[in-house]
Amino acid sequence: MAGNSERRGATRKPGTKKGPQIGSGGQSRRALRGKGPTPKAEDRVYHVAHKRKVAAEKRAATERVPGGRGPVSKSRRRGDATEIVAGRNAVLEALRAQMPVNCVYIASKLDADDRTEEIFQLAAARSLKFVEGSKLELDRLTDNAVHQGVAIQVPPYVYADSDDLLDAAAAAGEQPLIVALDGVTDPRNLGAVLRSAGAFGAHGVLVPERRAAGMTASAWKVSAGAAARVPVARATNLTRELEALKKAGCFIVGLDAGGDTEVSEVAFATDPLVLVIGSEGKGLSRLVREACDAVASIPIAATTESLNAAVAGGIALYEVSKQRRGA
Repeated sequence: MAGNSERRGATRKPGTKKGPQIGSGGQSRRALRGKGPTPKAEDRVYHVAHKRKVAAEKRAATERVPGGRGPVSKSRRRGDATEIVAGRNAVLEALRAQMPVNCVYIASKLDADDRTEEIFQLAAARSLKFVEGSKLELDRLTDNAVHQGVAIQVPPYVYADSDDLLDAAAAAGEQPLIVALDGVTDPRNLGAVLRSAGAFGAHGVLVPERRAAGMTASAWKVSAGAAARVPVARATNLTRELEALKKAGCFIVGLDAGGDTEVSEVAFATDPLVLVIGSEGKGLSRLVREACDAVASIPIAATTESLNAAVAGGIALYEVSKQRRGA
């Protein structure tokens, strides 16, 4: 009922009546004062981005090697340039080939043998970091590969530029000799070409950035240490890079089954030379073939047979080296 003072809450306690606020000048200006930049979404505890960030940090914390001594490489899943090489023979070959290594992972309670003893000696001579963990932790690190209690992490390969290959020849006081690979996708072929390049005095190897083999652990192992001495350059577009090398004074000679001459009779062997090797199946691509000053072939007994890139590269480099020695 209106005006009923007996109704609960209808009376006002003494001194609670609001009146005009005294000294209110300037309060509106304080209310309009800036409070600084808005925090990022991931820094606001109530925001979903912050929750995702916390969850990611927790996952990273659980993906660490024994004792939290460093993160486990996920390169095989992410497709990064870093790799995990697992297995006693593979690790031993990698260390013998002077492959760059971030650290060596060793399983606890490892049954040592001659291979592990040599692995320890080679790694200690290079002052490599050792990380010990359980078999389960190495299983996770190597994606359940047969690691035999030993694995290494290989850092990303640092590619050179084609100008670096020319500079290496100039520093040695020699005519440039560069090997370019067109469509070679097997890293073992790349490693074998590197080995031949090192044996016959080439100043570097040029590979395309896409649809081609890169410097993986397999390439390092097959090169037998040559990858530590012979630089590898990477080209965004191989045809344009060959044209640039041609403008720098190099002659471009391609290797293909339908060549105009035999590789032993190439006229440019003693000049600045880029030797282009195509894939075993398709040979040289059309644009690369058009960029060549000459196309040479290797005569073989049977027309139904073919040579892979590594073998063809080794033969061609030997012929070029022989002509240069006789010049």
